[in-house]
Amino acid sequence: MTALERFQNSRNALGWAFMVPATVLLVLFLTYPLGLGTWLGFTDAKIGRSGEWIGVENFAYLITDSVTQLALFNTLFYTAVASVAKFGLGLWLALLLNKRLPFQSFFRAVVLLPWIVPTALSAIAFWWIFDAQFSIISWVLIKMGLIDKYIDFLGNPWNARISTIIANVWRGIPFVAISLLAGLQTISPSYYEASAIDGATPWQQFRHITLPLLTPIIAVVMTFSVLFTFTDFQLIYVLTRGGPLNATHLMATLAYQRAISGGALGEGAAIATLMVPFLLAAIAFSYFGLQRRAWQQGGDK
Repeated sequence: MTALERFQNSRNALGWAFMVPATVLLVLFLTYPLGLGTWLGFTDAKIGRSGEWIGVENFAYLITDSVTQLALFNTLFYTAVASVAKFGLGLWLALLLNKRLPFQSFFRAVVLLPWIVPTALSAIAFWWIFDAQFSIISWVLIKMGLIDKYIDFLGNPWNARISTIIANVWRGIPFVAISLLAGLQTISPSYYEASAIDGATPWQQFRHITLPLLTPIIAVVMTFSVLFTFTDFQLIYVLTRGGPLNATHLMATLAYQRAISGGALGEGAAIATLMVPFLLAAIAFSYFGLQRRAWQQGGDK
């Protein structure tokens, strides 16, 4: 047997061979930028010059910087509220689509539309919906006699925060709904039939059958949802660019503003690096969800 034949017959060798291209791509487009960004966070680099090592000075400044503190609050508030809303509405939609409905396939396809539409296009649409002078929402409310003047959705700090969250929820619900729907369809109907014979109510079936069996899927889906929301950039940048008065600046948009628009690469990289611990926490949440799945499948706890 030649060396080539031995290589082709070796499962381990073939596995490593298939992993090499993916590993190279990850190193080039993920590991290297992450390492470079972390390094820049410890320097005073500006656009046009490499900068020098300054240790934790950038981080020490950012901890006391009021704009960074506000951006952190905005990011946590934006992520928490939007993620909870997407989960609640997405789960409700998944349960609805899991039932036998007329034109079921059509409705499932329509649900995906907000997710597949480019983010920038969605943001422009919401920019018109929330416009201070031409908002369709304000127009309808005035015609109904509920308000007497147009609402300044994007000009008031709290209105702007809520408006961006609504836009994010509209865009993110399809991902949560379709993913949870896939999980619901893996649950055997026999569980519900047996529980119905024992007299279980729909709420008891949901609480004791659907939710426990769906927990691992929820963990993974919500991890991705939190990651996408926490690192959101396009939606905020197109809608408000962080305004008004930095009320909608997220960590991602502030990092871009400081590094690219402001030219302070080191400071912007430091802001981006500060996001990593929160992202790791989200990944840890997914890990414990997968541990629960292993336990359900008969593995170790």
